[in-house]
Amino acid sequence: MNIVLTGSLGNISKPLAQILLQKGHSPTVISGKADRQKDIEALGTKAAIGSLFDAAFLSLAFKGADIVYLMEPPFHFTDPNANSETLWQDIAHTYVEAIQKAGVTKVVHLSSIGGHTDKGVGILSWHYHVEQILKRLLPAVSIKTMRPVGFYGNLLANISILKQLSQGFIGGSLALQYYGVAGLLSGKRGVIMGNYDGDVVNSYVSPNDIAAFIAEEMEKLFTGRMVRYIASEELTGNQIAKVLGEAIGKPYLKHGKISDKILASALKKQGLDVKLASGIVEMGVSGRTGKLYEDYNKHKLVLGKPS
Repeated sequence: MNIVLTGSLGNISKPLAQILLQKGHSPTVISGKADRQKDIEALGTKAAIGSLFDAAFLSLAFKGADIVYLMEPPFHFTDPNANSETLWQDIAHTYVEAIQKAGVTKVVHLSSIGGHTDKGVGILSWHYHVEQILKRLLPAVSIKTMRPVGFYGNLLANISILKQLSQGFIGGSLALQYYGVAGLLSGKRGVIMGNYDGDVVNSYVSPNDIAAFIAEEMEKLFTGRMVRYIASEELTGNQIAKVLGEAIGKPYLKHGKISDKILASALKKQGLDVKLASGIVEMGVSGRTGKLYEDYNKHKLVLGKPS
């Protein structure tokens, strides 16, 4: 199949392209950076260089595709040039226009856990709004919505800082798990802190598992609109602290809880505005109360092999 992938050579798009090549498909990778073209083509894939805000470019890139894979790129929360509330929605509107012009009938969209609602999940509600925009596509367009849980990779921010600090704590809230917001310091020694108790269970996933799962879904029956959750493992805060502590030679590492107010204050000190900080705190609250996982628990699949 001719499959067009957004996401350049990111943590999911790159392994996804490699898997599709191995399966005998013909992937084209879209990137906004011209200097990525050489690396994309080195994989054996085609490159399409252009902006996700350019509907004309995307419609040409999507033309003739059997399946288009859509994702919204990450951005820095403290970037003064990024309107965090509308950036992804603007891209989603461009996707809709380009898909309709190109005549694409099969779409795989990378969303996120929390994408089932715009209430009580903080900034994860941004994914909900993107999903709603994509639903405006004509009924003839089939959509598979992928909702992975928190990425393992975002926990690496904890390790790098813990290695450098003899004392202090890292914000280990869902803000870290999903977006890697790090650098919250205090006078406590050997503690990963979050605005939830250490026995609260959260779910994690490897980008490699996501890529493998999506590649499988692309080859399955593709009709209508459906949602798939993707997770590799479920861990408590205490378990995470133990694994990270042993990995960096700090077996005494523990999980500790801070208040929502303290987390919000620390995020603001990192340069986040009040509304964004509140949204990240609410995301953490949704994890500890179960709000975040209410739809996930109704449609849970067999957990993947942690990578």
